[in-house]
Amino acid sequence: MAKKAKKQQQSGGTPATVALAAAGVDFTVHAYEHDPSHPSYGEEAAEAMGVSPERVFKTLVADVDGTLTVAVVPVAGQLDLKALASAVGGKRAAMADPALAERTTGYVRGGISPLGQRKVLRTVLDASASSFDTICVSAGRRGLEVELSPGDLAKLTSAVVARIGR
Repeated sequence: MAKKAKKQQQSGGTPATVALAAAGVDFTVHAYEHDPSHPSYGEEAAEAMGVSPERVFKTLVADVDGTLTVAVVPVAGQLDLKALASAVGGKRAAMADPALAERTTGYVRGGISPLGQRKVLRTVLDASASSFDTICVSAGRRGLEVELSPGDLAKLTSAVVARIGR
């Protein structure tokens, strides 16, 4: 997998793939043709890659007590905002304004990656990720996913691992 990482970086990869290559972790990039009419970015990615939706995780940005926080949850479920707030010692959580999430992370909606963000945000990874050897998350643009171990993702993002999905 490392060879793919190096090639991706040399060909002007996304900030997420560049961060992964710099960290020296094993990962695989999966590209697919994004269909703008598909109702769900995450479900589209799972279908296109032939991967169970439980192994494909979406990156959501929420506001927890005034602090932007990244939640990484399976595309097959939903984010539990109360559980997210609790996981970081907060009281209230709400989805962040999409434009603010894009400006802060440096990525567009549907392509926000938990890796290589413009500003480092605290991150919570749903505990279900630990059930898999590898999971897929956005590689930083629509139609591009990266597959890596949940342990590497947690380590690289300094994520809290907690049950935040439902």
